[in-house]
Amino acid sequence: MTATIAYEDVEVGTELPARSFPVTRATLVQYAGASGDFNPIHWNEKFAREVGLPDVIAHGMFTMAEAIRVVTDWAGDPGAVVEYGVRFTKPVVVPNDDTGALIEVSGKVAAKLDDHTVRVDLTAMSQGKKVLGMSRAVVRLG
Repeated sequence: MTATIAYEDVEVGTELPARSFPVTRATLVQYAGASGDFNPIHWNEKFAREVGLPDVIAHGMFTMAEAIRVVTDWAGDPGAVVEYGVRFTKPVVVPNDDTGALIEVSGKVAAKLDDHTVRVDLTAMSQGKKVLGMSRAVVRLG
């Protein structure tokens, strides 16, 4: 597959469609099983509080993966992402209720690079706080 977005059709400042991703305790248990990361801060409220967290928190890699979905959905091909990195700035706190938390992600093209690639800068927020910093992806477009 290749990206369905053409390099020529993209300008610096092009905004990607924003997305919101719900996260519940069940989501965290499923991710722990898939990733093998069973750290109790991601499922045990008592333990999370004992180590100084406000509550159970989402896995950083889970948060990172949800954020890049904005880019892969926009590009039309997950393989179009050639580079991706973030800094973890705040945890996504996931309460033990029917609602859980929400990760809200937006992105825009920050630079057009060589070889039909663009840099996309992402903003990921939860409960009004930025949860990922320096979240950037380099994407090869068609």
